Amino acid sequence: MSDKDLGTYRPLTYYQMMEVSLRELLVEKGVITEAEVERAMGEIGARGPERGAKMVARAWLDPAYKARMLADGSAAAEELGFEVPGLKLIVVENTQDTHNVIVCTLCSCYPRMLLGIPPEWYKSRNYRSRVVREPRAVLEEFGTRIADEAKIRVHDSTADMRYLVLPMRPAGTENFTEEQLADLVTRDSLIGVKR
Repeated sequence: MSDKDLGTYRPLTYYQMMEVSLRELLVEKGVITEAEVERAMGEIGARGPERGAKMVARAWLDPAYKARMLADGSAAAEELGFEVPGLKLIVVENTQDTHNVIVCTLCSCYPRMLLGIPPEWYKSRNYRSRVVREPRAVLEEFGTRIADEAKIRVHDSTADMRYLVLPMRPAGTENFTEEQLADLVTRDSLIGVKR
């Protein structure tokens, strides 16, 4: 090993060490296998916001589904075949008068099962601390201007509860299919930093 190699070594953080220790213990005890861990990580890594987008498109087309989604997001996700294991999913609706934005102020709790891996900015201390104090300014940095008379609600995810934003349906999409509508929905609109 060269000095150059030593210079690139970084010790594991506390949470990385905890993850490695727990994973190795579960494998050693036969609860899971390394292959199962690798498969699950590959699935999560390959997942994008398509599942959340499908839920939104269905809600835009089906008022009964929308009502169920707003009443119980977890059940509505499972209705479409998307598991939300051990979590409560709360769906909040954007309207002309209210804009919702999601954050996890403690870490990076995020509806991975519906949106995939969170973006780096979502996990950053800057976003996590500023969006609760000055949401309008943060949204404007994303290019999202919210009318001064509209309320902005910031929702803080927790270890056992995740949020998903139901964006407003764009004008001019009355004849769109569910697939066409889902193509319009972005990860950032499901978090609320974009419309």
